[in-house]
Amino acid sequence: CALTTEGVFCWGTNRYGQLGDGTTLSRSTPVAVNGLSTDVTSVATGFLHTCARTNTGGVKCWGSNASGELGDGTTTDRLTPVDVVGMTSGIDQVTVGGNHSCALTSLGGVLCWGLNDRGQLGDGTTTTHLTPVRVSGLDTGIASISAGAHHTCAVTTSGSVKCWGANFAGQLGVNPGWSPVDVIFPEAPLPPLD
Repeated sequence: CALTTEGVFCWGTNRYGQLGDGTTLSRSTPVAVNGLSTDVTSVATGFLHTCARTNTGGVKCWGSNASGELGDGTTTDRLTPVDVVGMTSGIDQVTVGGNHSCALTSLGGVLCWGLNDRGQLGDGTTTTHLTPVRVSGLDTGIASISAGAHHTCAVTTSGSVKCWGANFAGQLGVNPGWSPVDVIFPEAPLPPLD
């Protein structure tokens, strides 16, 4: 997908409506996403779904919704964008993982929704949520967020990094956690002595 001055355009496989054009027809050239013209400020794509942040700070998602990753309170796939429950304003950033999505609020907090089998929602459980839930301990102080397939990370306003979710390949930088944990960076090596 791409954000242009004329709106959001997507192309490729469309089995679950992830192109947002109201069909399930795959497209080899870009098609306009229905209802998203010039009011979008960013787009985030996941495995089979996509979300966009509007210029009013709202979040709309479309595509596969098998695990509630669209945040509309259902598990119904959507061929066109739908509002995430409770997110018509107040959102600064949205990020999308494999089957989950997260948003950074204007107050610096983080909310996530969708599949949570590996703790990727960061609420301290492995319970899937069809609507946004607060990430434990991240109500303020977050500058940016980024989701991977089964985990999510946040950069704090002080420059530290916190991650949560799957850790089978060490992507958390520390022991596994269903709630955010600090990433431990190695100390810089000492310069050699003369």
